[in-house]
Amino acid sequence: MLQPAFQSVLGAKNREEFRSEIVRFAQGLGFETVSATAVFDHSVTESEFDTVDNTPLAWHDYFNDRNVWRVDPVMQHCKRHSVPIVWGQDTYVKRGLGNLWEEQAQFGYRSGVCMALHLPEGRHFLIGVDRSQPLPTNDTVALTRMVADLQLFAVYAQEAAWRVIMPKEQDASTIHARLSPRELECLRWTMDGKTAWEVGGILGITERTAVLHIGNAMRKLDCASKHQAVLKALRLGLIR
Repeated sequence: MLQPAFQSVLGAKNREEFRSEIVRFAQGLGFETVSATAVFDHSVTESEFDTVDNTPLAWHDYFNDRNVWRVDPVMQHCKRHSVPIVWGQDTYVKRGLGNLWEEQAQFGYRSGVCMALHLPEGRHFLIGVDRSQPLPTNDTVALTRMVADLQLFAVYAQEAAWRVIMPKEQDASTIHARLSPRELECLRWTMDGKTAWEVGGILGITERTAVLHIGNAMRKLDCASKHQAVLKALRLGLIR
């Protein structure tokens, strides 16, 4: 069973509902502010950005300044990696940007966790949570849980983001026609937590063939993982 926050953000019907859900999640995790950005690369040099956040008004323009993003160590990490970054004052000081941290710290941006999902066809999704208090770096279990929760939430949030922030979806009936019955069967069993080896046994096919069907479904749904493919298929009503 999905945790309530994950279910809720997946069901967001518009931009304001999406904002409310990511803010509620962040605050439940112990963070005051949150931002979620959908990025679509039209070409190597041209990208479209759309951000939903609860940034303080006094800091909003600076926060969304793309010139700042080009030097900000957190944003530069997310541009290149999918591994979350846990950041604090040292992250900026080590890169000679202590003054940037001092500026944002006045508005409550003293520490946080940020990550990016780099998806097929030039799509990217960034989500970051921030707070005025230090992170529990001396409590490895607590910090690991925070990062893990954000990673899992990001998978569901990005599904909603492409629907309500920057919708570029294909018609569900068109996608359904492209997926074979076997590919849909594999997704249904994957939804139930079955591995490719288990799916193969259930359907009387080899594990390699099950992997092939799941991979084809991922490609047709424009998803980077089987879990994202299952979520998208659920949302489009292709599986239940």
